[in-house]
Amino acid sequence: MSKQIKSVAIPDEIVMDKIFMIRNQKVMLDEDLAELYGIETRRLNEQVGRNPDRFPDDFMFKLSEEEFGDLKSQNATSSWGGRRKLPNAFTEHGVLMLSSVLNSKQAIQVNIQIMRIYTRIRELLLTHKDILLLVEQVEKKLIKQDQKIEVLFTYLSKFIEKENKPRVPIGFKTKKED
Repeated sequence: MSKQIKSVAIPDEIVMDKIFMIRNQKVMLDEDLAELYGIETRRLNEQVGRNPDRFPDDFMFKLSEEEFGDLKSQNATSSWGGRRKLPNAFTEHGVLMLSSVLNSKQAIQVNIQIMRIYTRIRELLLTHKDILLLVEQVEKKLIKQDQKIEVLFTYLSKFIEKENKPRVPIGFKTKKED
């Protein structure tokens, strides 16, 4: 019989607001994860530092100055003020790996919630991918139609220009008509 872990009750929206797109990956920052786990950022990073083999580059990376500056300006917040080091960004796999180095019940429960949210995001993206493909097909057809309409108008404008010029009569002229 499995033992039920008491729920931490963090609203999903709060967790989702802490997922950022950096280097074309969905990541969470060390400071946000530490807050969710109920520990200090320093402690989280100490555990990561003690287990470097568990966090390869595709699980965790350090933000550059530019990325960190962009992130702060996008979110118009100064909650990251006072940091001495650039934050670590954890991919989905990195967040999962954190549960093996942080062994508190709250960390385990929060990780379960984060994994469920990542799964929901992935499902939403797959569902909307089909819709996105249909929209792209319609856009391509519209572009082709726009090009055809543009060609049609070009030909029409040439005909209109020709109608404005006097036409040369066709046929034979008699001496009287000269």
